[in-house]
Amino acid sequence: MFCVTPPELETKMNITKGGLVLFSANSNSSCMELSKKIAERLGVEMGKVQVYQEPNRETRVQIQESVRGKDVFIIQTVSKDVNTTIMELLIMVYACKTSCAKSIIGVIPYFPYSKQCKMRKRGSIVSKLLASMMCKAGLTHLITMDLHQKEIQGFFNIPVDNLRASPFLLQYIQEEIPDYRNAVIVAKSPASAKRAQSFAERLRLGIAVIHGEAQDAESDLVDGRHSPPMGRSVAAIHPSLEIPMLIPKEKPPITVVGDVGGRIAIIVDDIIDDVDSFLAAAETLKERGAYKIFVMATHGLLSSDAPRRIEESAIDEVVVTNTIPHEVQKLQCPKIKTVDISMILSEAIRRIHNGESMSYLFRNIGLDD
Repeated sequence: MFCVTPPELETKMNITKGGLVLFSANSNSSCMELSKKIAERLGVEMGKVQVYQEPNRETRVQIQESVRGKDVFIIQTVSKDVNTTIMELLIMVYACKTSCAKSIIGVIPYFPYSKQCKMRKRGSIVSKLLASMMCKAGLTHLITMDLHQKEIQGFFNIPVDNLRASPFLLQYIQEEIPDYRNAVIVAKSPASAKRAQSFAERLRLGIAVIHGEAQDAESDLVDGRHSPPMGRSVAAIHPSLEIPMLIPKEKPPITVVGDVGGRIAIIVDDIIDDVDSFLAAAETLKERGAYKIFVMATHGLLSSDAPRRIEESAIDEVVVTNTIPHEVQKLQCPKIKTVDISMILSEAIRRIHNGESMSYLFRNIGLDD
């Protein structure tokens, strides 16, 4: 499978040319576990740097070794204090730029503010703003994983490698769910159907889609472009002008398109944060006869009281990757399991540093994946 390291990679993993420096931009020690795993796989030491908060909450970064003429990789995993995380990254990138680093590559497994990638009424596209700030600070390349919308790559004017975690989640399904052949892949909303289809086709399983759930916060109904013009403005253009209006949407009763009776239901998505929609989907699937329910997601934000609610729910297991640290949540909820994705991140770093092609990491990935 894609996620199993072939022998030729195992022999090359520790072979890197000189001039590579690996930094962790986190001041929070719990966020450094992924960085340590990547460094161990590459066979290099973590770079010497101090990142801390001043008493007035300003972020201070002090690089304690030379980066002149070197490839600098800055690993930043997102903590609960996301805004501090962003400032730590930006300041460290700029510090490396002013220290004459040859290239500065950001390794950001979960790209923050990725849900704010569309215009909402009179809001803003925050992920575009963040991309511009990173490029302006001096970032020359970005490695990330499962962007909420692939189009976010277009917000950058630097190369972006959007890696996939699905091979690791597929491997988990095959190895840790003994009777997965009796499973069906579930999209908890029509918006998740493409991801579910991708999983189902690779596992040779059926697919089910839940339709009719409560209106999602990301619906186009909250898009400001649908705001009707004021009556006075219309009259000012032409007294007899009548602009046809869209008929309001009416949500149908919740239905499950596909058979889940007597089957294992595996709900797949890219992010699990607010668990309301997942819990509602699990209840619906239980009512339709599913006897086990798994949730698979790349990024486990699991904010607020999500662990407690998962523990008390009909969900049997939640499987997420370690793009975001969630050790505390795992102590609160034994149902949460972790899949390690440090292997693919370390291989991406090795290939970029050695000037090798990245196409191997994107094998069998189509436009819709």
